[in-house]
Amino acid sequence: MGTYTKEDILKIAKEKGVRFVRLQFTDNLGTLKNVAISASQLEKALNNQCMFDGSSIEGFVRIEESDMKLYPDLNSFALFPWRENNSVARLICDVYKPDGTPFNGSPRQILKNVLAEAAEMGYTFNVGPELEFFLFKKDEDGNPTTTTVDDASYFDMGPVDPGENVRRDIVLTLEQMGYEIEASHHECARGQHEIDFKYGDALTTADRVMTFKLAVKTIANNHGLYATFMPKPIYGIAGSGMHLNLSMSKDGQNIFYDPDDKIGLSKTAYSFIAGIMEHVKGMTAVLNPLVNSYKRLVPEFEAPVYIAWSAQNRSPLIRVPAARGKGTRIELRSADPSANPYLALAVAIAAGMDGVKRSLTPPPAVDGNIYAMTAALRKKHHIGNLPRTLQDALIELQKDRLVCDTLGPHILDKYVEAKQVEWHDYTTRVHQWEVDNYLGKY
Repeated sequence: MGTYTKEDILKIAKEKGVRFVRLQFTDNLGTLKNVAISASQLEKALNNQCMFDGSSIEGFVRIEESDMKLYPDLNSFALFPWRENNSVARLICDVYKPDGTPFNGSPRQILKNVLAEAAEMGYTFNVGPELEFFLFKKDEDGNPTTTTVDDASYFDMGPVDPGENVRRDIVLTLEQMGYEIEASHHECARGQHEIDFKYGDALTTADRVMTFKLAVKTIANNHGLYATFMPKPIYGIAGSGMHLNLSMSKDGQNIFYDPDDKIGLSKTAYSFIAGIMEHVKGMTAVLNPLVNSYKRLVPEFEAPVYIAWSAQNRSPLIRVPAARGKGTRIELRSADPSANPYLALAVAIAAGMDGVKRSLTPPPAVDGNIYAMTAALRKKHHIGNLPRTLQDALIELQKDRLVCDTLGPHILDKYVEAKQVEWHDYTTRVHQWEVDNYLGKY
């Protein structure tokens, strides 16, 4: 994303022949929404005069409070490369109430609130996400199947991995939209892929995650395939994660780094790790928001299950990558790509900041293979478990005052209500596994 004024946007739109502009925002459950306007209405939108019915958006407001305004973030202006002749552009918007005050039921506003509090203390955050996704074939009616486009494995290439052509086009598209792509490769599971883009400030990164998902799905569809960020679409193979690499700066300096420490981490970094570990159970319903998310969080498929940290291996919840100096960061490995990125980053940063404010100290690092430990040994090392189901995660969420306060009463109530409905619907359904195992036996 660049730096634009209203005049810049109007000029570019005219020069490029933009005919439609999508005013985008994200609902509580992480679904991208938009209001499309013609180019003739662009100036009105740039003056924050476009309204929409908030009562129709998941978790926003009641029908008697329905009027909402969209305030475009000017620096988010971008053309959609996949639309013919650059005819469609987009602006990412904040949601405001009619009286001109920010709407705290908007996930983007929740993240901005957390970042504003950190900024008052002199802190800024950079985030580098790693999103995995699957590419599936479609059936004759155009509906997605769970048949993968390849049987390749980690870092394979064509012709074993025909998906590399899709990845290439996704990368080229994202680069046209201003992304700096750092890596693109096939992941461990068949049909699974990863494209990593350069870190940025937390708000920009959350915006980019939403655009990334849209671009991946759009380009895959242009190839006749379906891209999904569902955490665990296939039994017996690895699921998809969204690892979050977080670093913290003050006065332009990475304050997670301390060259005098044994492993190069500052007291601030240790406290940040401790804060996340203390609140991670309460955060999990946000980082892993689907019933299906917990099919990924099981042993033996690389996703973290246990609450521990390490600079030596990749199995714990929190990993400290080897880079030091400006590159010093922590990697939170439990989140998955179905998460709302605004809410996920808001709770993760708030939890880490709580550790910093309280000068918390994390337990000792666990450098061995946690999956190979006995239950007794894990207990000895004070290694806890992440919630095992969405229901367990919702209980933990409501017990964690910091996470609840970060989300705010509006989003908290609506989010929990929606997820409880999801859990009830899941638990009352009869699933194919039950039919296969019980119908002929009883």
